[in-house]
Amino acid sequence: MNRIGLLEDHERMALMIRQALAGAGIEVDIYGRIDHAADGFMRVPYTALIIDRGLPDGDGLDLLRSLRAKGVVAPCLMLTALDALHDRVAGLEAGADDYLPKPFSMEELVARMRALIRRPPQLQSLIPEYLDLQVIPETSCMQSGVDSVSLAPSELQLMLSLVRAAGRPVRRTALEMAAWGLSDAVTPNALDVALHRLRRKMLAIDSGIEIANVRGYGFALQKMDHAA
Repeated sequence: MNRIGLLEDHERMALMIRQALAGAGIEVDIYGRIDHAADGFMRVPYTALIIDRGLPDGDGLDLLRSLRAKGVVAPCLMLTALDALHDRVAGLEAGADDYLPKPFSMEELVARMRALIRRPPQLQSLIPEYLDLQVIPETSCMQSGVDSVSLAPSELQLMLSLVRAAGRPVRRTALEMAAWGLSDAVTPNALDVALHRLRRKMLAIDSGIEIANVRGYGFALQKMDHAA
């Protein structure tokens, strides 16, 4: 039987969704808080996820970005009271597979979930790579050619986020969430310190890639400009 994870703070709505999906043979685990869902979605290999965007303790999109950065590839249906085009685009860019605005019928939600569950899972390399750089989660290291260097847990999550973005910029807040999660206290300069260490490690293994500061947005991997 398929089992999905649901993050919905409204208890009555959550129970209605669970009942509707149970009728379709889909079991549902309910989470009412982002921090609880972040832990559960990482530990349990759910067939799919349903995440409400508007939550008292944060934005469901931020949680989804963090999950994608950490390698969670289960298809996700995002629930939202917002239906503007830019909100739907934001959800898809954050890693959502489908977007269902409120109010919705339970029949439609069930149909959407059935479609997501039938969809083949996203195929990702077990060793994410970008240009000359590989990140190896199993051994917590990154490699360029024959040279490799170990990574601290937060550094590993940062590099996974950057490598999987494949040169696209990643927001500062998304990197902080990937590295330290939602509940840990992070000092204002923690990300800058971690990126400084990563830059030194990339130089140590002779990578031709650098971590560039995308002004006003975040950071991205790019080819090193040797002519500069």
